[in-house]
Amino acid sequence: MSTGTPTIGLLHSLIRKDEKMLLDAFKRFGVKPVMIDDRKLIMDFNSAPQVDILLERSINHSRALHALRLFESAGIRCINTHDVARVCGDKMLTTCALTEHSVPQPRSRVAFTEESAVEAIEELGYPVVLKPAVGSWGRLLSKVNDRDAAESILEHKTVLGSYHHSIFYIQDYVEKAGRDIRTFVIGDECIAAIYRSSEHWITNTARGAVATKCDITPEIAEISLNAAAACGGGVVAVDLFESPAGLLVNEVNYTMEFKNSVDTTGVDIPGKIVEYAIAEAAK
Repeated sequence: MSTGTPTIGLLHSLIRKDEKMLLDAFKRFGVKPVMIDDRKLIMDFNSAPQVDILLERSINHSRALHALRLFESAGIRCINTHDVARVCGDKMLTTCALTEHSVPQPRSRVAFTEESAVEAIEELGYPVVLKPAVGSWGRLLSKVNDRDAAESILEHKTVLGSYHHSIFYIQDYVEKAGRDIRTFVIGDECIAAIYRSSEHWITNTARGAVATKCDITPEIAEISLNAAAACGGGVVAVDLFESPAGLLVNEVNYTMEFKNSVDTTGVDIPGKIVEYAIAEAAK
């Protein structure tokens, strides 16, 4: 257990606006984090920087995943944990976790060859969305409207040849009326939510969607907390679809971005993250 002011490591890549907001929040709480640049980090499997807890803010999923495992191996607790990063960073593992905890989500399939992927797509029924199992910011998503498109896109993925394109993650296309919901969960509280609206079917703010405040209803809070818990908890963002059957969880994000959501919601998201990290470090 830490005594006095906790020592908190901040694992980072570039210092984006989100990280600058976190640094401002640390300053308000009188804590100077130990800055750990993942681009310069060298670990020897036997030791690690002397911190009470590590707050992970890496941009690169692979770096984050491996660094978290190394820090935990050295006995340092992390926000978020390696297991949370592993599950949230892979859409198939996220789907497994949500299924195991009976959290509502769009129907999905996984296939390993072009032929079986076409069969899975037609089992779900057009349109569907093809996603890389590992990826973020709404990149490399494909809305597939018919068999010709399916065969063409699957061939392109196969020819690309990388590991991420060799596993076909297929999700039901949910008609979401031009918006989805992103909620922010810290510990056992859903602290804020936004609508992300766009004329495009992809509603990531990284792709130009506009953020507006979303009031947190009991239904939104419940499914968000259940999704976060299913994936291991901590500090996560949950993406929700509004469907005729009710709310569905699309994804759970473990290195959440919040720069567009603080003014929109009026919630001091970075401050709440830092407050949570300080409380966890003191345990």
